[in-house]
Amino acid sequence: MIRVLIADDHALARSGLSAMLGVQPDIEVAGMAADGAEAVTEASRLRPDVVLMDIRMPVLDGIEATRRIRARTDAPTVLVLTTFDLDQYVYEALRAGAGGFLLKDAPPGQLAEAVRTVAAGQALLAPAVTRRLIERFLTVPPGGGRALERLTDREREVLAHVGRGRSNAEIAQALHLSEATVKTHLSRVLTKAGLRDRVAAVVFAYEQGLVKPGEARR
Repeated sequence: MIRVLIADDHALARSGLSAMLGVQPDIEVAGMAADGAEAVTEASRLRPDVVLMDIRMPVLDGIEATRRIRARTDAPTVLVLTTFDLDQYVYEALRAGAGGFLLKDAPPGQLAEAVRTVAAGQALLAPAVTRRLIERFLTVPPGGGRALERLTDREREVLAHVGRGRSNAEIAQALHLSEATVKTHLSRVLTKAGLRDRVAAVVFAYEQGLVKPGEARR
């Protein structure tokens, strides 16, 4: 069973999400939290596999709650609930360690599949959505950095493709490599740059200027 903690300050939203997930045979709603501080406490107490985290909450917002949860050993994956047209904090949520995004108007089937996806360790839930969010809110990438200097030319190429939201299969085809080789290069990128996962690699690629806002659509 995949155990889920739902964090949202609206009681109706919590109830709705719980109802949608509760009918799934492989998902259990382990608990609910009405604010970010409670989410941090409950995540520690209940030890869920996935936390559904709203961004805008009282006491402690979802970004700081995500950062605190992800800083712990054996931390659960955090799946951020966002309204794409309104939230202006999604980039910071990525940097805080969020494993992916789910739009609040997603249908029930997509919600359940999203939980299964991140629970399985596939951090980059929806590359197209993540790219659009980053492109909208990251306006001036810092560029450069010592971390890049530790990467080989091929590793930089792979990282740039990851930043554009491409899958391992697509990268392998573009660079005329096997998928296994792409996975090896990506693993080395994560290790050398001190990155948690594929989502962090996307953010890093933008921050270092390897991918610029708007470029990922080409």
